[in-house]
Amino acid sequence: MSCLKVWNSILFTTKPTGQGTGLGLSSAYDIVTKGHGGTLSVSGIPGAPTTFEIQLPLN
Repeated sequence: MSCLKVWNSILFTTKPTGQGTGLGLSSAYDIVTKGHGGTLSVSGIPGAPTTFEIQLPLN
């Protein structure tokens, strides 16, 4: 399975916004992209460390 395919599938949640047991990737993605106009990306290969990159606008 490609990293992008996994990334897209983990942003799915069955819980309403604000409910759940913690701040998951779906919530983090919404905060970074919708709340701050930034981007959240991931890169890596199976069996190796994964890198998450957050980019936020300065203005």
